[in-house]
Amino acid sequence: MFFVVLIAVQLPIGVLLDWIGPRRLVAGLTVIAVAGSLMTAAARSEASLIAARAVVGLGCAAYFMAAVLMCSRWFSGERLGTALSRVFALSQLGNLLAGWPLAALAAAAGWRTAFVLAAATTAAAGAAFWFGIRQDRPDAVGSPPPVPESLGVVLRGIGEVLRAPGLAPVVAIQTVAYAVVSTVLGLWAGPYLHDVHGLDGNARGQVLAAMTVAQVIGVLVCGPLDARFNTRKRVVLTGGSLTLATLALLALWPHPPVAVAIGLLVALCGVASYGVTIVAHGRSLFPDRLLGRGMTTLNLAQVVGASVMPVATGAVAAAFAGDAADGYPEPAYRAMFAVIGASLAGGLLLYSRGPDAPPRPGERRVVGPT
Repeated sequence: MFFVVLIAVQLPIGVLLDWIGPRRLVAGLTVIAVAGSLMTAAARSEASLIAARAVVGLGCAAYFMAAVLMCSRWFSGERLGTALSRVFALSQLGNLLAGWPLAALAAAAGWRTAFVLAAATTAAAGAAFWFGIRQDRPDAVGSPPPVPESLGVVLRGIGEVLRAPGLAPVVAIQTVAYAVVSTVLGLWAGPYLHDVHGLDGNARGQVLAAMTVAQVIGVLVCGPLDARFNTRKRVVLTGGSLTLATLALLALWPHPPVAVAIGLLVALCGVASYGVTIVAHGRSLFPDRLLGRGMTTLNLAQVVGASVMPVATGAVAAAFAGDAADGYPEPAYRAMFAVIGASLAGGLLLYSRGPDAPPRPGERRVVGPT
């Protein structure tokens, strides 16, 4: 339900980002996110819990795109990739906190208390955003406020975004790139380490933490590469190819030693951190007046991919074991890694047919990743 609502409101969120700006929109939606977390803590039935998740999905719908939009306006050209990489790396702290710290808190104080504290943390983050960011764009001081558009103008703007040259290849890779990491790290890495290699909860938690740290390091390393080599397409294709090779090893190697399996999972999160370059590539496709709508269109593709891939891999696992109470067999995981890899290969193939978007157009590309 969280993802259903998040997907459903992406295009309206894009329009609002263009209309009223990230600062006011994030502030308003933060109130909704806090309310949803408190509703979760107070839920007494399945229906009320589902409704609470829907409210949280609405409240969180603009956070990611607001950060991308503001980076795009304050850091243009070759500085954009580095700025995005720092924001993305910092955002991974949420993944770390949502792992064993949240589990430990829920065990010690109860899951309802954990969601109350999550509401307080969200409120604090929203307040920091409101008071720490005084304007939505560098030229906001002295400029007239944005004027709301008519429905016809809104629809024409969305149509202009959808017709942007080079959009389809970027959408193709955006749909699968983040989904690969979120599906492996967020869903299957833990069960794989348990069912195939027999790791206990503490050991699995350490591996997942190492995977998250590798992702942070990978994002920080990958962010500046487009400026270094003056190419975004080749950075994405290199990162995607390395990710595909890692998935191929996981899919084709029966019962790898546990150290090798852990190494491959950690390496996967490190080399699959090229999503920041995809976002920078996507930003280059849209004029500033349509930036909110354009970037939320790309985010819609990312969220759809991150929602569909876990379901698809779950169906693959179910084909190998009707009852997963005792875990899935090793061939099921290799089949899942193969399906994930095939999805990524398709995205890379479509992306490879599109044009590059060098940070410094007109300047000769430096020899680098291929």
